[in-house]
Amino acid sequence: MASEVLIAPSVLPADFARLGEECIGLEKAGADRIHWDVMDGRFVPNLTFGPDVIASIRSLVSLPFEAHLMVEEPHELAPRYAEAGCELLTVHAEACPHLHRTLGAIRELGMDAGVALNPATPASAVAHVLDLCQLVLVMTVNPGWGGQSYIASMESKVAELRAMIDKSGYEVEVEVDGGIGPATIAAAAGAGAEVFVAGSAVFSDDLGFNHAISQLREAAAAR
Repeated sequence: MASEVLIAPSVLPADFARLGEECIGLEKAGADRIHWDVMDGRFVPNLTFGPDVIASIRSLVSLPFEAHLMVEEPHELAPRYAEAGCELLTVHAEACPHLHRTLGAIRELGMDAGVALNPATPASAVAHVLDLCQLVLVMTVNPGWGGQSYIASMESKVAELRAMIDKSGYEVEVEVDGGIGPATIAAAAGAGAEVFVAGSAVFSDDLGFNHAISQLREAAAAR
């Protein structure tokens, strides 16, 4: 069972006119990673930012960058995210007809590789690629938009993945993304997640990033 709590704020709700300042603030507030939700308007209906935006922020903070590609044909885009300075690149199993090959290519580019699973995609989709993964991301909302409600039924998938990974002997993190906040993070942690992507919960906290991140970390640790 995972024990470490890692908070990876999503900058999707950030003020894009102050994106650099926002990322600096997240680092000062104790975030563990910066999570970039990359959407292409095709795999999901929303359109966000690409590698040039990420690269423009890279020199401002020392936190690891994880890019979550909600895009079609992610294998073609992967080199750009390596160039942008991302340490971890997560692709959707649903977007990769040759998932094993795509993960291998990401690792050859010098990045850690992650696999994201939509709510309807079973945990078994990653059973034979765990040796190539640093992380498996369980979507606890349907991807495409921030601010959605947490899907509690995904906790059983998290638990299934945690058991599968522990049995495999590989060192693979389980991450959750979607609707993560003080009221939901403990249940996700209890199911076996250790990395938590939070957007709205961090950026809408009236007491600021420090309070938001500390509150999330404490709630997860108290599972």
